[in-house]
Amino acid sequence: MECRACAKLNLYLDITGIMPDGYHALRSVMQSIDLYDTVKVEKADTIRLTVDKKYIPTDERNTAFKAAKAFFEATGIQGGAEIFIKKIIPVGAGMAGGSADAAAVLNLLNILYGMPLSAEELSDVALKVGADVPFCLEGGTMLAEGKGEKLTPLPKLAKCFFVVVKPFFSVSTKDAYKMFDEQGGDCPNVDGILSALEQRNIHQVCSSMGNDLERCIASRHPEINEIKDKLIGLGAIGAMMTGSGSAVFGVFENMIQAQQAADKMRAPKRRVFVCRPV
Repeated sequence: MECRACAKLNLYLDITGIMPDGYHALRSVMQSIDLYDTVKVEKADTIRLTVDKKYIPTDERNTAFKAAKAFFEATGIQGGAEIFIKKIIPVGAGMAGGSADAAAVLNLLNILYGMPLSAEELSDVALKVGADVPFCLEGGTMLAEGKGEKLTPLPKLAKCFFVVVKPFFSVSTKDAYKMFDEQGGDCPNVDGILSALEQRNIHQVCSSMGNDLERCIASRHPEINEIKDKLIGLGAIGAMMTGSGSAVFGVFENMIQAQQAADKMRAPKRRVFVCRPV
């Protein structure tokens, strides 16, 4: 079986504290987009992973591999999986590419092996693999709280288009949170974006966006702000870094304007995508 593993954007990311286990507690509005990896899974005797990009590890460092291992440990099934991933989502971008692949593997294995795990049990396994994996199992527009496992569906985002720009550099999530601990953030109150989503007001959504990690990353990588400013100059009604970066997205009201902006944002060693919310 195979499926699409959709990337996500953070429309809002507020780090609210440190949990007893050392994880950062967060409050985030996440949005799936139609930029996706393709994940194919077959039954096998052991776990084997193949990725079409040579720089991506295919052992236990890969979240898709971890997901398969966690599935068999949780179910007690004596089986394996042959996994193939066609990568499109940029690595080190804050777009949950690895988490999306892991969620796809969990979903497909659960189907292939006769649905041994309920949706709740699958989500519990997903959280053990990574904080964004439970969201990637569900997708759509969600408020994520705690480590990311407490999910509340939100009203569908009003029609819009995203221009996503991935600079040549990547950002380590661990380093991003370490920088936040040193510098802090300045995210607005979450009520603004929740109200905007209820009203399906895309302009208000954009004016209420915020990311506690953005200032930290931009202090080390000024290109973050340069990309944001250029997207706004090209007609975006809002622009922000997603997750721990390094990808930056601009929100546009129509496809033609988004495509024109994307063409002007292209540069050597930079990846640019035009996407829709899904």
